[in-house]
Amino acid sequence: MRKLLNTLYVSSQGAYLHREGETVVVEKEKQRVLQLPIHTIGSIVCFGNVLCSPFLLGFCAERDVAVSFLSEHGHFLASVWGPVSGNVLLRRQQYRMADDEEATRLIAANVVSGKLANCRIVMNRTIRDHAAKVDVEALKNASEKLDRIVDRIAKASGADEVRGFEGQAAAEYFRVFNHLILDQKNDFVFTERNRRPPLDEVNALLSFVYTLLAHDVRSALETVGLDPAVGFLHRDRPGRPGLALDMMEEFRPVIADRLVLSLINRRQLSKKGFSKAANGAVTMDSDTRKTVLTEYQNRKQDEVYHPYIEETVPIGLLFFVQSNLMARHIRGDIDGYPPFFWR
Repeated sequence: MRKLLNTLYVSSQGAYLHREGETVVVEKEKQRVLQLPIHTIGSIVCFGNVLCSPFLLGFCAERDVAVSFLSEHGHFLASVWGPVSGNVLLRRQQYRMADDEEATRLIAANVVSGKLANCRIVMNRTIRDHAAKVDVEALKNASEKLDRIVDRIAKASGADEVRGFEGQAAAEYFRVFNHLILDQKNDFVFTERNRRPPLDEVNALLSFVYTLLAHDVRSALETVGLDPAVGFLHRDRPGRPGLALDMMEEFRPVIADRLVLSLINRRQLSKKGFSKAANGAVTMDSDTRKTVLTEYQNRKQDEVYHPYIEETVPIGLLFFVQSNLMARHIRGDIDGYPPFFWR
């Protein structure tokens, strides 16, 4: 099993990263604040005004450590990767399958079915654990609608119909998302999913954690040799990691959404940690962002049972496990892509 390595998140504005021997050094105002051996790092994510020396970037590329650059508020800008890994035959087969309508439909259907099953888990557990605090009828109705959509996905005639069902299900899920917020309900109000820019605190949190999730999934896909840009559910678009967006769908509800809800419901965040710009965009301050990053990294250390491989693995390794399963399906080792079902 692959070892779970840490992601180094650098959000201190004005920080400078460079190489020293076999280590990565972080400096702020010419003072050394952190030094880590390269073999303990899986990837580096830099937010805003954070600089990296060219020698460090080359060192990371040699050691298969991805370096990603995001805006201060979490908008993806660019990544630096090493040489393409994996067998070229695997990627060629991936491209052929992405051009095949039936192969695309089957993979997209499995991805969406896994996502909706996990959305239902989030809602059903809230009903089970907090029935006195939520609108049980609204959540039950939404869960049942998603269950019926899953049945319709299995009978979809093509990938476009699967995409349509996914859109319907997302609308149903986010229609009741505000019911999942159990505390600080006046400060954290969710009415609809919006992005670019997020217009409320909950959407700002969701967008930020989704960006972190996309980074980790993309890194896992690169590791097993797949092209993260060529997906099945998400159509090809320049600059968009379609396959990474495909695979993160099944993780959104149980990793990203549950993390955001937990941070709010446990009062680890407060409304004062957010601000609104003139254009309506809501952003986090540095302390709030650090709290989210710390809790996301901690959550990846938690272990869960994977029903397909019948093993308990850290959450942070689920992305690698699913990437391997996708690669095995594309190679023809297994008949279909098995999404991850949370239990």
